[in-house]
Amino acid sequence: MYSKIDKYIDELLEKSKPEAPFWNIESIRHGKAPAWNYIDGCMIIALLELSEIKNEPKYADFAEKFVDYYVFDDGSIRGYNKDKFNLDDVNEGRVLFDLYKKTGKEKYKKAIMLQYSQLEEQPRTSTGNFWHKKIYPDQIWLDGLYMGQVFSLRYQKEFGKKDYSDVVMQFKNVRKLMFDENKKLYYHGCDCTKKAFWADPETGCSKNFWLRAIGWFCISLIDNIGYVDDESAKAELSAIFREAIEGISQYADPETGMYYQVVDKGGKEGNYLETSGSSMIAYAMMKGARLGVLDKKFAQFGKKTFDGICAKYLTIKDDGDLNLGGICLVAGLGPENNRRRDGTYEYYISEPVVENDAKGVAPFVLCYTELLRTIG
Repeated sequence: MYSKIDKYIDELLEKSKPEAPFWNIESIRHGKAPAWNYIDGCMIIALLELSEIKNEPKYADFAEKFVDYYVFDDGSIRGYNKDKFNLDDVNEGRVLFDLYKKTGKEKYKKAIMLQYSQLEEQPRTSTGNFWHKKIYPDQIWLDGLYMGQVFSLRYQKEFGKKDYSDVVMQFKNVRKLMFDENKKLYYHGCDCTKKAFWADPETGCSKNFWLRAIGWFCISLIDNIGYVDDESAKAELSAIFREAIEGISQYADPETGMYYQVVDKGGKEGNYLETSGSSMIAYAMMKGARLGVLDKKFAQFGKKTFDGICAKYLTIKDDGDLNLGGICLVAGLGPENNRRRDGTYEYYISEPVVENDAKGVAPFVLCYTELLRTIG
């Protein structure tokens, strides 16, 4: 079964060019001009991991050529505008650290400094957390912890003063504001002013537990734990991570090991087992067990989830091509002029379900790299 995955990844790369990646379904559907974005970033992060674990240069070479299309010699970045204060746009910056180490190209370091300058100026909520985007004032989304905090910690480690207190503080605030003690799950978003149309007037939180948001949060934690070199910061992040993983593990589908689009409503009409979030949880479990942060049993839980995804959603079409299905294309909260995105159950199950989008493919590939680290 796993040999099919190598073929699938190679097919994706063969069909992709930097200006038109096959895996970026949103850009294809909306005819967007090529621009720096988190979706491509997720895929390039996964390819660099794959290149390392398989000792296969072709994946890293593809990643470098891809990023070189977007990063210019002066460190400016195609389609990137820091004044949007969009945390999503910081995520792809993670790959710059690895490529700078690999190649020594100064333009990568310049681009790192450009992206970090956004975080230095990023507006913050009253709690001290980054706004998710300029268009979402005073809002914290779980997604943003992945998009901004891994880059922030890596900058501190490699170019800063190794002061991780701000990163830890932002995670601790999310634990305080967005964790449901009864369900043991995290809400998708929180408006610290409690005024957004989707926000609970008492807590400021959104109404439901969206799987991929929780997935982003979990992989942000375990990736940061993997990078951080301060034992106190690692201990605080690890405590939050263990609690989050133990909480969501209760909701795994017994047969497949996968998780539902709306996590705690598995039996409700319209809900479905979703690939991207399930892959993220599986990756976080396997990596957490490997790093000694989680009990070893979670490695097996993660593997069961990964195998369940392969069995349910990795299919061969009539033309012989492989496809990974069951991926929620996108979901969000607002803004004010988009009231369809209201955080209700009906909203989350209404978003398109697609094949081969990097928001599902990238964490699926990351799961595969963790599996390879285990089985060799």
